[in-house]
Amino acid sequence: MRSEEFLEAVRGVEGLKRAVLKKIEVEGTSVTFHLVTDLTYSAEDIAQAKRAAEKFVPAGFTAQVKVLKSVPSAEGVRRAALEFLRTRYPAVAAFVSPDDVEAECDGHGGRVYIGADEAEQAMLLSDHAVDALAAELNKNFCGGWLAEFRFRQKERGEIEPAVLPPAERVLAPRTFAVENFSPIDGAEVKRAVYIADLEKEMQNVTACGAVSYIEERLTKNGKPYFSVTISDGTGALRCAYFSKKVTLEKVRAVKAGDCICLTGDNELFNGALSFRARQMDFGAPPENFVPEARPSRPVPPQYRVVFPSPASDLVQGDLFGSKKLPEDFVRGKFVVFDLETTGLSEGGVMDRIIEVGAVKIEGGQICEKFSTFVACPTRLPEKIVELTGITDAMLVGAPEIKDVIADFFKFCDGSTLVGHNVQFDCKFIRYYGEKEGYLFSQRAYDTVTFAQEMLRLSNYKLNTVADYFGFNFNHHRAYDDAFVTAKIFTELVKMKGRLPR
Repeated sequence: MRSEEFLEAVRGVEGLKRAVLKKIEVEGTSVTFHLVTDLTYSAEDIAQAKRAAEKFVPAGFTAQVKVLKSVPSAEGVRRAALEFLRTRYPAVAAFVSPDDVEAECDGHGGRVYIGADEAEQAMLLSDHAVDALAAELNKNFCGGWLAEFRFRQKERGEIEPAVLPPAERVLAPRTFAVENFSPIDGAEVKRAVYIADLEKEMQNVTACGAVSYIEERLTKNGKPYFSVTISDGTGALRCAYFSKKVTLEKVRAVKAGDCICLTGDNELFNGALSFRARQMDFGAPPENFVPEARPSRPVPPQYRVVFPSPASDLVQGDLFGSKKLPEDFVRGKFVVFDLETTGLSEGGVMDRIIEVGAVKIEGGQICEKFSTFVACPTRLPEKIVELTGITDAMLVGAPEIKDVIADFFKFCDGSTLVGHNVQFDCKFIRYYGEKEGYLFSQRAYDTVTFAQEMLRLSNYKLNTVADYFGFNFNHHRAYDDAFVTAKIFTELVKMKGRLPR
């Protein structure tokens, strides 16, 4: 259901012609639409709205309408505008004080004025923040709302060049004993490294887990090889494996669900870490394997610089979809996240995080969002500016990574992590988390490997998978990528009927 179509129908009612939709509640087969209006309404207006609502619920559902009268105040609108800038555009909010934002009501809506200098105006305009603010106000307050600038001269400092810190791990990789070893083409291996800890170059290392995806392919020269993905409960590893002639048939017999060991090198390839498997054998993690927890600083008692805010998916979501969400998904709590960084952290240097975007899924629904820029003392590479649209000016005044990572650790508490090529993003949050004593040791689901298992596509890039499901989004911005990844994850879980193992 599209909320805009519903509101268009409801606003044909005199007492609700400026109404906004605050929320929709579904209980059993009863759907309640909660509306807010700033006009006097009658029982007949509610009856007409109910008749309109009945057209937007599936057969077998009943529609109810509840209406609350609330007249916007200038102060309430001003506070809402400040909160929106603080959560969605923190780099600008750092320079926009409460005195810089004013609101005026005219009885039919109103305007919000933002006091900003030329650089801040450029930030807001380049990221369509003013339009986004106006849309947010129109979604939450009755009447028509506009947002515009009032020029104010402000002082700002220069960005100074800085040296990137070396990419040194704080803790050694964890390992577990391999059980039920049976060779295919190698000597016996006794221990395997947690897949979650394959975050740096490592030679002659073994990963062990259950096969979630395996497919035989051919090189351009006609040589067979296998694309394979395994998971050990801490993360997923996908790689290409070239079998030997004498073991080809044994490898062809490996199927999804089997437990295998992959031994090889974790090395840099085209600027990113890639696992090159030289040996495949049968072997499994210990029975009832529970990943070893690492000591971590306690979860911060409160947020300091990034404050999560409510989120929902009423535009593209299928609220009354025919496929029921699996119980293990509904009972779970997930943080789907994405990062924008200054590079791929090649050559032993850890690049910087410049944006964090995440959504939380609880009860099977997107319910909360976490979004912020991150301060960067170095100038951004031109290729990153071109790819993301993020500029140096947009990061001025953004919070430091040490504060962001603490708030993100709190946001992720008790949740399973989800991402598209999630190990890349986990590498960054684990590195910067460990520097502050926060250890992100949760299980992580990768929608790349999940999509490989469930779909047959030419490639599994985020935009390709999103196109398959008909999702439109602003690619290469952290929050937008995280939001569409959450939608993809939900659809893949629906298709499978349960969470991936």
